[in-house]
This record gives sequence, C-alpha cells and structure tokens, in this order.
Amino acid sequence: MQIVTDSGTDVFMSSEQMKELRINVVPLNITLDGKTYRDGVDIKPQEFYPLLAGSKGLPKTSQPSPGDFVNIYRNLAKEDPEILSIHMSSGLSGTLNAAQVAARMVPEANITHVDTKTLSVASGWQVEAAARAIKKGWPKEKILDLLKRIGDATEIVYTLKELKYLIHGGRISHIKGLIASVLNIKPFIGVEKERGTYIQLGQAITFERAIAGIVDLIAKQHQPGSALRVQVMHTYNPESANVLRDMIDKIFKCTWLPTGSISVALGAHPGPSMIGVVYAPASVFEEIS
Repeated sequence: MQIVTDSGTDVFMSSEQMKELRINVVPLNITLDGKTYRDGVDIKPQEFYPLLAGSKGLPKTSQPSPGDFVNIYRNLAKEDPEILSIHMSSGLSGTLNAAQVAARMVPEANITHVDTKTLSVASGWQVEAAARAIKKGWPKEKILDLLKRIGDATEIVYTLKELKYLIHGGRISHIKGLIASVLNIKPFIGVEKERGTYIQLGQAITFERAIAGIVDLIAKQHQPGSALRVQVMHTYNPESANVLRDMIDKIFKCTWLPTGSISVALGAHPGPSMIGVVYAPASVFEEIS
C-alpha cells in the first residue's frame, strides 16, 4: 500500500524519508502577481514571503485538479494498486473532492480516501502514522481506526499579528475580521472536528499575550506535567515560534517534533506572522513509535 496526500498536510520530513515511507505529495497552487507556483515544488516559504512583502497584490491559492491526482494514481497503481489517499479537511478545501473525482477515472487502483478534518501538521501526523503503520504491516482497517483516534485526540491552534490575509482569502467572516482588525485583536484559531472548519478559541490584545494565551488553552485541556506529543509551526516567524515552544516546554512533558514553516499554500492565508502548535497525548502514538 502506498500513500497519496496533498501539500496542505505538512509532513516535516526530508525527501529521502518521504520516499522511504512511500508518501507521495500532490501540490496545491499559489498565484501571486499573475504567476502561479506549485506549492513546495516551484516555491518554498523562504522564497515566497519576501515576494509577498514586495507585492502590491494579495495571493490566491487553488486546489490540485482531478487530473493531477489521476496522473499520480495511475503511476502508483502500476507498482501497487492499493492506495491510501489522505487529505486536508474537506471543510477548508476542495482537494479531497478532486481526489475522489480522480479515483473514479482510475479503476485499476483500489483507492481509500481519508478526510483528516484538519490541516497542516495535524493532518501530517495522520499521514506519517499511516505510513509507519503500513511499514509495520498493519491491515487497512486497523490503520483507519488509528487515524480516527489520532484525529480525535489531536488539537491545532494558531495566532497571528494581522488579519488582512485571512479576510482576503475568505477564511474568516469578513465582518468579524474587519472588526478584529480595527480593535487590533489577535485571535486563537483552531479547527473543529465535526466539519473540519475554523473556529475562534479565544483572543488577546497583543501578540505576546496571544502566545501566552495558547499555552493557557493547552493547560485547560491537559494537566501541567502531562506527556504530550507537540509540534510548533510557523509561516515565516521562527523567533516567535521558539518563544511558544519554550513556554510549552516549561509546563508539559513534551515529545517534540521538529519546528518548521508550513506549506506556502496554507501560509498564504494567515500571512508571514503566524505561529501555531499541534498537540496530543503522547500515548496515542505509542503503537507506531
């Protein structure tokens, strides 16, 4: 069995590790100043955000086409027709739908789709878990049960300094976004699990307080000293990401995964200041560690 995913699920691994675990990524697209880039292929975060800073326009993103998925499904089916296709939330992107349309065009493949109901690193954890379970020889139904348990146990929350990118991208209510901009509010944004859409979990009046507020939010869900699996991510703000990591590390017993920049297609929506964290009880991952 092989895995197909999209660049909206952040798996912070080297290309060699991805190849070893048979993880295949279909890129989303980003358009800025009339030029379209394939996420992670034509452009990386360290290239995109300086371009964004110098742009007079705002970025647009688009999902892969069904044809993009058809191509990879057909190529993989030549080697192994069993494919697990794991994607960012259908509540935030039409990517899963494009993959499902494509699957009907590739009858030679046996494709099982998974809606992670989340995005970025939180989705990436499900992708990685599935890959490691496949390597251990787990049957498909056991893998799907594991992904459900990981999804139920994992939370994602992020904050940012400015809301103009989220407002432009339609990712939050335009009216609420405009009010928050006027008031200079820094929201805590998460993803609810039923539909996989954004929800506001709180807010602060400064970015520094927002970082502390994220830590307080985790502490309301997990007792201080709890053993957690944790990964901090950012768009183009490693300094603030390190501050968040240090604050969390002082309160919980953390199994840390590498801090990194999320995919450009995701980062184009919150803009360069965003930082966030994904966390879950470490015990959920014991079987595949």
